[in-house]
Amino acid sequence: MSLRVVNLGLPKTGTTTLARALRRSGMPVADHRIRAKQTDKTELHGAFVADLLYRGFYETGDPGAYLTDFEAISEMSVLREGRSLWPQMDFALIDAIRTHHPDVKFMASNRDPFALSQSMLAWSDLGTARLPGANVPGLPEGYGETSAERIRWINGHYAHLRALFAGDDSFLEYDVADPAARDLISGFLEIPIQWWGKTNVNKLNEVA
Repeated sequence: MSLRVVNLGLPKTGTTTLARALRRSGMPVADHRIRAKQTDKTELHGAFVADLLYRGFYETGDPGAYLTDFEAISEMSVLREGRSLWPQMDFALIDAIRTHHPDVKFMASNRDPFALSQSMLAWSDLGTARLPGANVPGLPEGYGETSAERIRWINGHYAHLRALFAGDDSFLEYDVADPAARDLISGFLEIPIQWWGKTNVNKLNEVA
């Protein structure tokens, strides 16, 4: 398989919802980490999508080289177990995906920056410890503990994507809270989206 859909949105922007929607529409989806039931390739079981993207990129030039069992990526970053990898912020990797998968469509799941910041704060220790304690592109270690810092980082990421994909009809940014999100995604991907809802809800009843 070749990658058809790659989401460059941040965590807590409905990435799990997108994964379920694409799966229910018949598309094999890699979402943050590869589960054993998703592939017979035992060497991939438990692997982070971000690690696989970078392995493919640096070993072969193609970030999708180790993701041939999948057509879509809904969540690609990792910030745990000492790993801080953010492929959605890496121009060279994004450009390599475009080169090796010329028909790929890029998406950017998004939501209100303050709501996103609060959701990160409420999700485990993401906002309180992991973000401020790690080196993240645009958010160096020691930053990200306050709402203002997280919001500035969030806004910067989406501004960067808009600049990279300006005028490109293979890119769609959407707000997960938009009632028209399902129809927008369906029209953009030219497939019927069979389901749309909320999954991986945190204690504030917000989507993941």
